[in-house]
Amino acid sequence: MTKEEYRLKYNKLRKAISTETIEELSIQIANNALQLPIWDFTKYHIFLSIPSKKEINTEYILHILQGRDKTIIVPKVIKGGTEMEHLLLQDNTTLKISNYGVPEPVSGIEIPSEKMEVIFIPLLAYDNKGNRLGYGKGFYDRFLSKCNPDAIFIGLSFFEPETAIPFEETDIPLHFCITPNRVISF
Repeated sequence: MTKEEYRLKYNKLRKAISTETIEELSIQIANNALQLPIWDFTKYHIFLSIPSKKEINTEYILHILQGRDKTIIVPKVIKGGTEMEHLLLQDNTTLKISNYGVPEPVSGIEIPSEKMEVIFIPLLAYDNKGNRLGYGKGFYDRFLSKCNPDAIFIGLSFFEPETAIPFEETDIPLHFCITPNRVISF
């Protein structure tokens, strides 16, 4: 299958999931995140979910991070639409829905990519080697390539891995993926 065929497959699979099931599966994913050896770090980057794309609801992981008094950083697409900046999420942060449908901070304190220690990553599909497939805009590959080499990349998925998905030299693999049923290490 091509990348586009995988995108179509997983978008269709997501559309078939009810809102109630998404919430249940998202809670299971958040609970499974507790199994990871990541809780001694300080700076965590997490995406804010796009409900219209039936993404995993990251609110539950956010609650865990807040409860453990972690520094939380969220992405915002920079005008021009090819790069992201990463802003500190605080109690008084105002969020606005972007042109991509993503909740983003209106403004905030920017944190450099190389300072982040744990990054939760949205994806459509991934394989047994940790190769991931996103929406095809390359935002996360560009971002992850700038991160500290010791940073931990964690995908979140409702689904089990594919045997192999197409990848390119610029694609950045995952260290872990969390599903409702398990944590996979690569």
